[in-house]
Amino acid sequence: MNLAIIGTGYVGLTTGTCFAEVGHHVVCVDNDEAKVQALQQGQMPIYEPDLEEMIVANVSAGRLSFTTDLASAVRECEIVFIAVPTPPHEDGSVDLSYIEGVSREIADALTPEIGYRIVVDKSTVPVSTGVKVYQVIERYANKGVDVDVVSNPEFLREGCAVHDLLNPDRIVIGADSQRAMDMMKRVYQPFSAPIVEVDLASAELIKHAANSFLALKISYINAVSAVCEKAGADVELVAMGIGLDKRISRHFLNAGLGYGGSCFPKDVKGFINVSEQLGAPLELLREVERVNKAQLERFLSRIRKKLWVLRKKKIAVWGLAFKQNTDDVRESVAIKLIRRLCEEGARVVAYDPKAAVTGARALEGCNVTIADDMYECVRDAEVLVVATEWKQFAMANLVKVRELMRLPIIFDGRNILHGDNAVHAGFEYHSIGRKTLRPDSE
Repeated sequence: MNLAIIGTGYVGLTTGTCFAEVGHHVVCVDNDEAKVQALQQGQMPIYEPDLEEMIVANVSAGRLSFTTDLASAVRECEIVFIAVPTPPHEDGSVDLSYIEGVSREIADALTPEIGYRIVVDKSTVPVSTGVKVYQVIERYANKGVDVDVVSNPEFLREGCAVHDLLNPDRIVIGADSQRAMDMMKRVYQPFSAPIVEVDLASAELIKHAANSFLALKISYINAVSAVCEKAGADVELVAMGIGLDKRISRHFLNAGLGYGGSCFPKDVKGFINVSEQLGAPLELLREVERVNKAQLERFLSRIRKKLWVLRKKKIAVWGLAFKQNTDDVRESVAIKLIRRLCEEGARVVAYDPKAAVTGARALEGCNVTIADDMYECVRDAEVLVVATEWKQFAMANLVKVRELMRLPIIFDGRNILHGDNAVHAGFEYHSIGRKTLRPDSE
């Protein structure tokens, strides 16, 4: 099938590439000429494992192309996916101006002569957005156009987005027209996954409800981690014990610094805002936000307690991205942590395998140095903080790290280091929801 993807961010670029990979002909549209030219030349605007190689292969095969000409894409493609940003307002509501703008452009390009078209909301949007998109198209399009609007939320995880799109747990299609549903099922015929056929409103709610529930699981285990620290228990063992219950599962029960990124914070706020507008406020999600914020504060207080005064202390931070395998620092807890340390006068040196450029941009104005090497990062540091769960941090040579540092103190904010190995290397090891380990406690 001929598919158009409007927007070449994480969702649009990865979705379009994976559709091309399974045999569809895809044109990705963006209004940023420089970005489109870079993509045409094989230059990637983001880091995502396996994505660059897949783009190059599908462009060479003639199944994937990039353009700024939205009208042409609408004329040539049976289905048009909207995958533009939906940033939050300060009150938590979602800014739908990009969605509305693209909807108007699509409406201008539609004519009765080109035949039936499906417009798909791929961006994460509040319930009733699909109805509003249809109203915009109906208002501004030529009379007699034949169009349906569908909701097809994405569930990709940054860092493994290609895998998630090619091997989905489920495919959710929300449509109020059987014709639209049948065509959307053809799009996903090459994928081996159950298709959840629902109405438009239910599909829009599924996305917000799913991400909010995952955020709830993270905040729950982080709240439990505070209890474990007081009780002398091990949150990893507690998580394993409750996660083996099939009704709960172990996924997203990893204690740490809290959730971040471009999805969870925005979607939790968005779902809270939607629920309040509908007169059914989700107060539980307010607590999820509170716990998430408190987790970072609790971690910082432990560092202060250990160092007494942070001013002029050299603190090494491993990690800038909000999670491993991405260069995305949007709403990164690591970035928030570094900002707080800098505000208190600490001298911060940070390292990240992929997010050095995006991290430096996000930390502009802070007294922070971005190191080129994870070991140089810790030289003469009084504390090492692990803020992102990169595999190479978990595999670090801790003996070498100890030799380079001024003081032997680690605060592992992601629980990825092996405590016994840290102690054996001579460190005092602090983690989340577990006992502090010291060399004299071996």
